[in-house]
Amino acid sequence: MKTATPAMARAINDRLALDLLLERGPLTAPQLRELTGLSRPTVSDLVERLMEGGLVEVTGECGQDRRGPKARLYGIVAGRAHVAGVDLRRATVEVTVADITGTTVGTAVRDLPEHPDLAAFVESTVSAAAGDRALDTVAIGAPGLVDPRHGELVAGNGVPGWGPGFVQEVRHRLGVPVILENEVNLAAVAEHRTGAAMGSDDFVLLWLDDGVGAAVVLDGRLRRGASGGAGEIGLLEVDGTTFCESVASGAARELGGEELAGRIALAAFAMVTILDPGVVVLGGKTGRAEGDTLAGLVGERLGALSPAPTRVLASTVAGNAILQGAVLTALDTARDRIFG
Repeated sequence: MKTATPAMARAINDRLALDLLLERGPLTAPQLRELTGLSRPTVSDLVERLMEGGLVEVTGECGQDRRGPKARLYGIVAGRAHVAGVDLRRATVEVTVADITGTTVGTAVRDLPEHPDLAAFVESTVSAAAGDRALDTVAIGAPGLVDPRHGELVAGNGVPGWGPGFVQEVRHRLGVPVILENEVNLAAVAEHRTGAAMGSDDFVLLWLDDGVGAAVVLDGRLRRGASGGAGEIGLLEVDGTTFCESVASGAARELGGEELAGRIALAAFAMVTILDPGVVVLGGKTGRAEGDTLAGLVGERLGALSPAPTRVLASTVAGNAILQGAVLTALDTARDRIFG
């Protein structure tokens, strides 16, 4: 069995310290020693190394009467890198720019024109949100199947101006790495990190909105399928009508809670029968608007259909889940590159 080289051990320790600083905020050297279990000389060396690399800085002191090296608080240099998350819909483009700590520093929302040069429009919207900040990574959420092998759409998605090579064109215009991901998959990322699915490594997100779909997370990993089509539950046909047509937000408004819950439970049952995720989260406009009441009704009907115990929960992500998932995805990529 191979043992870690000194360089590898230093890299592992550095990343451990950086992740703790991201999670808990500024910490003193004694606090870092306590949380990491590393020795005093090792923590002293890594703090010096991270400061020299422009990743960590002194942000203040801990305690009113304490002074000196032990009292210094060390924090991430927030401006070390910036990322952008993009929610690209059929009518609008919404952008959030965040620093490396995940703090929002810029936003932009623009309506899509009828016949846009889409790559140019996205580039200008991202640039408006970023201002004079250089970007490290951009993640875009959009409808449609994204082929995991090359990161482009498998087929059209109805967004005006979309065409082959869109991601490559945006990447060329911005001059930074650009990631394209299905929008429901990104909503699931946000749900897993900050929402109802926190602490659940296996769950399905049912997205109930103007469009209908699902995202699958198993063993803590987002599952896309061979062609990016995992979770396309909207195509499921029940009694001659697709699930998308029967529960999309326009149809949902015309239904009573009992009937809507019954329709949703049938789709959830299909996912539970195959995957046994243990948790189903209801997201999108309908899932959020109806909240725990709808989740409870769906849970009752699903329990009558399936022998597999399954909790049905309403989404608890605050704000735009797709946009938040895009920012988190971009941050993961940027931090891996910059932090090691």
